[in-house]
Amino acid sequence: MTAEEARKKIIFALDVHGLDDIEHWAETLAGKVGMFKVGKELFTSCGPAAVKAVQRHGGQVFLDLKYHDIPNTVASAMCEAARLGVQLTNLHALGGAEMMETAVSAVHREFNDAERPRLLAVTILTSSNALTLRQVGIEHSVQDMVVRLARLAKASGMDGVVASPVEIGLIREACGPDFLIVTPGVRPPFAALDDQKRVMTPLEAVSSGADYLVIGRPIAKASDPAQAAECIAADIADGTP
Repeated sequence: MTAEEARKKIIFALDVHGLDDIEHWAETLAGKVGMFKVGKELFTSCGPAAVKAVQRHGGQVFLDLKYHDIPNTVASAMCEAARLGVQLTNLHALGGAEMMETAVSAVHREFNDAERPRLLAVTILTSSNALTLRQVGIEHSVQDMVVRLARLAKASGMDGVVASPVEIGLIREACGPDFLIVTPGVRPPFAALDDQKRVMTPLEAVSSGADYLVIGRPIAKASDPAQAAECIAADIADGTP
């Protein structure tokens, strides 16, 4: 894998507070990462302007709002995300097949395949473990739930899932090679685990079959963030064929 191919797999998590921070990170990491993730905190603070700010710098966007609501509401929200011109957007697979199918149908009806974002379903959050699931009445293991939800997402027409890297192999086996897998919970060897419980290094995740890696604090907290991103890409490129 070339360094450029490796860089395109990195999604930098814009866990920041305002437009000035976006400007800083978009300039700092231009050409160092493949995409920028706009999540709930930033979108609540800045709204669609956050997406537009990234795009002004030529950056691509993963809009990570994890929609989970009645089917028509989620479908409308996914269409609005598509109108923003983002490359990836997501919903919660726990919303069920009807919610996912309605969203897929709405996006495909309004946008051709070249225009629309890839639609992802969140399986089980990387901060969750068996205790977390039991507390909400789910007795299946994390791995069983991830595979169950990934299969449901694929059957509902979703393009892929967001899942922890330790479930990549199981998802690949269940859903095939063309199903997108986006993995948070990725920590290079030099970084702390923070609040992630199910983690891998970037090289391990890509070698296991991840299409994209969401990485935030290991880059943002580095003394030289641009160099940290380059090191991660180089490690992936050097370790994969």
